[in-house]
Amino acid sequence: MKQEVTKTLPALKRRTDVQNKRCAVIATLKIFSTKWKPCIICYLSQGSMRYNELYRMIPNISRKMLSGHLRELESDQILVRIQHDAKKQRVEYGLSETGRSLLGILDRLQNWGLEHLTGVLSIGEMLALTK
Repeated sequence: MKQEVTKTLPALKRRTDVQNKRCAVIATLKIFSTKWKPCIICYLSQGSMRYNELYRMIPNISRKMLSGHLRELESDQILVRIQHDAKKQRVEYGLSETGRSLLGILDRLQNWGLEHLTGVLSIGEMLALTK
């Protein structure tokens, strides 16, 4: 017996408010799903930076990882790419209004970490994070 392929999609079930809130949490956590995205946002909170400045500031990040995360954060409208000339020779990245709205969350996460995670990171790891 041959299986028929149809283009009919199953009907979408109505989502409850609880499910919608969970999806919102998951969407928010997408921004914090890697260790690098919060670092990028923290460094850009000081002002716009060029790619190489960010690369030098963030310890142990690869160029490929930084490029990918910058693209993702730009597509998520967390940061803006500021092009200063037509030849793309001078490009800076800065936080968008949406990106700046995350700074309070990052500040609270940092305060919680400083208060509760004593002894979890080695001294070397803590020093690397503060550079």
